[in-house]
Amino acid sequence: QVYLRESGGGLVQSGGSLRLSCGVSGMNFRLHPMNWYRQTPGNQREFVAGIFANGSTNYAEAVKDRFTISRDNVWTTVTLQMNSLRPDDTAVYYCNSRYRGNQVWGQGTQVTVSS
Repeated sequence: QVYLRESGGGLVQSGGSLRLSCGVSGMNFRLHPMNWYRQTPGNQREFVAGIFANGSTNYAEAVKDRFTISRDNVWTTVTLQMNSLRPDDTAVYYCNSRYRGNQVWGQGTQVTVSS
């Protein structure tokens, strides 16, 4: 069974920073791309950032130059460092991967940015 567990969400003022972490178990972590998505009420989940097994990264335009995704293949974690946060970054953030053809999701962590 594959488990993804996010942590690190919370309330922060506009312009502040938060660091989200996702611990992964049950799969050969180093072989799999990892992603962060976010979702606001009434909207679909949207891609935020991704990191491939080789360490290359990609970002949604809205977060480019503010967010940084990284991975630790020893501790099997993926991290999202979020800087210069804005109220429109408020959302539930989900860790995501793909395992044996299926999407795998964490339970999500709430990020709230106050103006």
